[in-house]
Order: sequence, then C-alpha cells, then structure tokens
Amino acid sequence: MPIAAWLADLVVVAHALFIVFVVAGGLLVLRWPRAAWVHLPAAVWGVLIEWAGWICPLTPLENSLRQAAGQAGYSGGFVERYLLPLIYPAGLTPTVQLWLGLVVLVVNVAIYALWWHRRRRHH
Repeated sequence: MPIAAWLADLVVVAHALFIVFVVAGGLLVLRWPRAAWVHLPAAVWGVLIEWAGWICPLTPLENSLRQAAGQAGYSGGFVERYLLPLIYPAGLTPTVQLWLGLVVLVVNVAIYALWWHRRRRHH
C-alpha cells in the first residue's frame, strides 16, 4: 500500500474522530471544564460547515492523497461520502445538512447547560 493511500486512510480516521468530538466532545467538559476551550471552536466549526454547505479542508486533503496514491478521489464532502451512506440511503441535501447542524447544536447546548447547572449548584 503506497504511503499516500495510508495517509488518506489516516485522514479519514482523523476526520471521523473530529466529527465525534464535535458532536459529543462537550461530554469531556463535564469532567474537564477546560476542554471547552478546544471543544467550543470545534463545535462552532462543525455547525458552520453543515449550515453554510462548506467542504471541510480534510476532504480535499484526503482526495489529493488518494490521487497521489493512484486512487480515485471523490466529489462532495466527508459526511456525504462516508457517513450519509451509513445513515441515509439518499444523498446529502441542504435540508439534511441543516438537520445535521441542528443536531450538533442541540446536543452541545444540552451538554453545556448540564455543565453550567452543575457548576452553579457547586458554587
């Protein structure tokens, strides 16, 4: 396996882990409040990517690595390529992106509200 193909796979794993962090990383704040300094910007980025229809920079990086390895790149974004086929049979639409962004926002607002409530109760 060429090194570029291995690196492309590594980018996919990093991208998936970043998405998990965006969606649920607020749970780390319940244990380590300073994690919010890293998580909040990541969560905002995740919501913006979905709502604005942007392509995450990791997607073109993966595509260029795949092309360097002699593999075909793909169009669209990471969510469309890897996650939506697992979750939805149809392709990514602006409505689906709006809902994905809303899920990220609601999950994180709930987690931070819980953190805030616990913090106020202990002070």
